[in-house]
Amino acid sequence: MADAIYLPERPDRFVPTELSRGPWDPNAQHGGAPAALIARAIEQVESAVPMDVVRITYEFLRPVPLTTLTLRTRVLRDGKRVQLVEAQLHADELEVARATGLRIRSDAVPAPAADPELPAHGGPAAGTLLEPPAERAPSFAWHAMEIRFVDGSFWEVGSAFAWFRLRSPLVAGEEPSPLQRLAAAGDFGNGIATAVSWATHVFINPDLTLYVERLPKGDWVGLDAVTRLGDAGIGVSDSALYDERGRVGRAQQGLYVAAR
Repeated sequence: MADAIYLPERPDRFVPTELSRGPWDPNAQHGGAPAALIARAIEQVESAVPMDVVRITYEFLRPVPLTTLTLRTRVLRDGKRVQLVEAQLHADELEVARATGLRIRSDAVPAPAADPELPAHGGPAAGTLLEPPAERAPSFAWHAMEIRFVDGSFWEVGSAFAWFRLRSPLVAGEEPSPLQRLAAAGDFGNGIATAVSWATHVFINPDLTLYVERLPKGDWVGLDAVTRLGDAGIGVSDSALYDERGRVGRAQQGLYVAAR
């Protein structure tokens, strides 16, 4: 099994390993893998002043294949207070995903005292480890991530709370940043909190929006997730994001839902 999710060929080219594989197609990646790779690119765009990412909006234009990817970035709006950065992910000449990152100047500003919004269901130690089946092919959810459910499970319909920790480096030779860890976990909301059964339906998210209140501390990211489904084959997944100290942000996904 590979030691990292992506192998860098050059600064803008990456070879995905089997650890990026998703649940719907053995030749396509899980959304959390390219989401984290794109977050890495957005946070690394140079700026004249310190900037923090407060929002990333992703569009998954088509399944991201397990082939060499090229990642391009450009600044859509430069500024000393607010910036917009665009990232485009290509497989050969085909654009497979894109994202817009909102970055706001980083500066120490006194904040009103407030009690942290602690995870309601407890920390990772309270969770049940999700063990990969022995016959399961390497994939992002089962092998690149350590997942501990505190409430709900992959196999139960309804809301859920689970903790996520990367088992492997996102890019070989690098330690994942807090933003990369948040993006890798943030795409799991519709997977852990389902409105319909995996056995009877597919529910694929063509988008993802992350809001970052603060960067997570430590390796673990918790998702308190719920998915709601309308009567037109459309759903929305909504997740509050946590570290062990408290609330760090929010993740939302629109869903295409269909019977198998």
